[in-house]
Amino acid sequence: MSDHGSDPDADDGDDRNDERNRLVDALRDSGRIQRESVLEAMRRVPRHRFVPEDRRGQAYTDRPLPIGEDQTVSAPHMVAIMADHLALSPGDRVLEVGTGCGYHAAVTAELVGDEHVYSVEYHESLANRARDTLSLLGYDVHVRTGDGREGWADHAPYDAVYATCAPAELPDALVDQLAPGGRLVAPVGEAVQELVVLDKNEDGTVSRRTEGRVRFVPMQG
Repeated sequence: MSDHGSDPDADDGDDRNDERNRLVDALRDSGRIQRESVLEAMRRVPRHRFVPEDRRGQAYTDRPLPIGEDQTVSAPHMVAIMADHLALSPGDRVLEVGTGCGYHAAVTAELVGDEHVYSVEYHESLANRARDTLSLLGYDVHVRTGDGREGWADHAPYDAVYATCAPAELPDALVDQLAPGGRLVAPVGEAVQELVVLDKNEDGTVSRRTEGRVRFVPMQG
């Protein structure tokens, strides 16, 4: 069991475990999540601690929520679906494009270990807030401000890459920074977006499939 997510000085004085467990039970019962590790990670991350205070009452509804800078935190089911598709294992090095409030990065950190998560956020205010929240809750995730379309080459290659915002087309840099044998999951498109799952083969070629229509904020940069 992770020690993350607990803070004795929490301003709400409530870990809200019952609400979180009901949400995750509903995700499990939906049959859309195959990996128990993903459900357990979702149980451990206090989503209400990542969203703005005036939205905390809605934290365990299965819907996206605004977080400032015209950005949103994805609905819990989408966070879980993306993590499920990535098939993450402890020790995997992961690149996230679009830190937002830091919630998705925390779920990823529960799956791979926080020191293995590298996240890029376009908006400095969101990056700073996410870094503070993650640190307060005990997550040592690497967060920087920058153009996510360029990835984070300093720490490549990555076993997994995912985006929480939608480019019109997959940026070449993200595919290039994916290790052979790695997987990328991202929403792609403008008026119509689809969730793309891309696997890089050992010889460097890629295979790509789509997993249905989605709606995400556009990728900035």
